[in-house]
Amino acid sequence: MHPALWILIGAGATLVVLAPIFFAMLRSAERRARDAEGEARHSQRLAELGAMTGGLAHEIKNPLSTVGLNAQLLIEDLQQAPLAQDERDRLVRRVETLQREVERLGGILSDFLQFAGRVHIHAERRDLGRLIEQLGDFYHPQCDQSGVVLRVQVPESPLEMAVDEGLIKQALLNLMINAVQAMSQDGPEDQAGELLVQASEDAGGVRITVTDTGPGIAAGKLEEIFHPYVSGRSGGTGLGLPTTRRIIEEHGGTLTVDSEVGKGTVFTISLPAA
Repeated sequence: MHPALWILIGAGATLVVLAPIFFAMLRSAERRARDAEGEARHSQRLAELGAMTGGLAHEIKNPLSTVGLNAQLLIEDLQQAPLAQDERDRLVRRVETLQREVERLGGILSDFLQFAGRVHIHAERRDLGRLIEQLGDFYHPQCDQSGVVLRVQVPESPLEMAVDEGLIKQALLNLMINAVQAMSQDGPEDQAGELLVQASEDAGGVRITVTDTGPGIAAGKLEEIFHPYVSGRSGGTGLGLPTTRRIIEEHGGTLTVDSEVGKGTVFTISLPAA
């Protein structure tokens, strides 16, 4: 047989072998393209939905503020109205209930807008030790009022890092508020709760712990508490911890939790050096 014919036969056999592989690769590429297109449409839909819900929250919040203001004015008018004392007190209580609900809804909307919006980090070098001490001085009266002993432990040497001071304070304050509320709501009445905020160097970065002696969190709920709208207290929005974790992660750090039911909870913030 002519050598050229052998070459043609060999080429044909090769094509027979490679054709299924080629078509499988082609189908795989087409499937990946469809998946990518679907993900792009899904992401666009989520972005549109986020913009719509954010705009709706703003539209609700503005008239809600007007309702709250008018409720306050109505209370003042009722207090001066020529009514019997019992009737006046009854009407004032009803309007005060309305005012409290308006304030609660306003707080929910504020938390939602803060959680749904973008986090803009304006990092500047700050001494985290001094920042934590300032936060402790600010929150100390609230702890005293709630019967909680607050202690702050930071090293004397500076813990300088590039952070957004306002956001880091907000994240820490969220953790401290949650701890005090947990101890005030579920802690034993005959035993004062303790809240300890510590900071130290950690592999070139900074490690901050917020430790309480509250009721603790069941192991099965440790990750659940970081989900939006999951709250362990009555009236809570459930957005404080998700917002706190988001702030820390935007700084390149991590927020973790360890807890034991009946003994307390430890939240740990780890911020990297760079």
